[in-house]
Amino acid sequence: MTATVAPVRPAGRADEPAPPARPAARRRISVGRLLGWIGIVLLLVIEIVPLLWLLLSSLKGPAEFSTKPMWALPDGLHWQNYVDAWVRGNMDTYILNSALATFPAIALLIAVGVMAGFALEVLKWRGQNGVLLGFLVGLMVPTQMILLPLFTMYFHAQLLNNPLALILTYTATGLPLTVFMMAGYYRSVPREMIEAAVVDGASIYRVFWSITLPVLRNAIMTIAIVQFFFFWNDLLFALTFMGSNDSKTIQAGLLAFIGQYGQTEWGPTFASICISIVPTLLIYLVLNQKVMKGLTDGAVKG
Repeated sequence: MTATVAPVRPAGRADEPAPPARPAARRRISVGRLLGWIGIVLLLVIEIVPLLWLLLSSLKGPAEFSTKPMWALPDGLHWQNYVDAWVRGNMDTYILNSALATFPAIALLIAVGVMAGFALEVLKWRGQNGVLLGFLVGLMVPTQMILLPLFTMYFHAQLLNNPLALILTYTATGLPLTVFMMAGYYRSVPREMIEAAVVDGASIYRVFWSITLPVLRNAIMTIAIVQFFFFWNDLLFALTFMGSNDSKTIQAGLLAFIGQYGQTEWGPTFASICISIVPTLLIYLVLNQKVMKGLTDGAVKG
């Protein structure tokens, strides 16, 4: 039997590069990333804690608001507050009035805003920049300045305590922002797509219905949801034009829980506030992906 000797490896040279270091077991968290996570947690706390406190307060009994701290947990679940808010507080009537004023206004606003944005951004005609500037000026008009003229007009037209007054007001006040946003979204539509359709013989109406509208579907949905939040939570116009109890919207109806000399039933009041935010919360939870997509559609020009 012959023995074999293992070959001896040559010694490394001094100028030979050192082997790469092994990756660390844990990635070191940078200071910027840590601050970012702390900011996100703070924002979540700011958003969630008030909602949680509102929900717990809506389940407290009448005596708990005067005998216990405001952050104390309820002794029991007083669901009677929601029954009182719905029955004695006429929440069903207020929600119906808000829906009758909000949804027709959104439909009219989107119809006019989509067509105006198409005319101002896609079509070429004399004076379009001046018209767009006029819509931008409408964004700078304070809401308080138009209350008295609108109230006078609606009084002579006998439109007070009528949902039509809110529909016209919401449409007029929301149109500048809608047109401005739609013009930006139309600017992101590839011009090659529109030019190809025109070369193929498509008319202006065909380009509008079959080319641009399908592309801007998420953007239109985003504008509709943003305006829905504004209209549903409106208090100023509702208090000005809706004086009777049967015509009040949900935000104006919440003031009905404040009794004489400032006496307030806090349990039903908090319950009614919880009821009022349910529609906006549900709509956002269902359509939040479309909202995020629509917000980024106009950011980069196609």
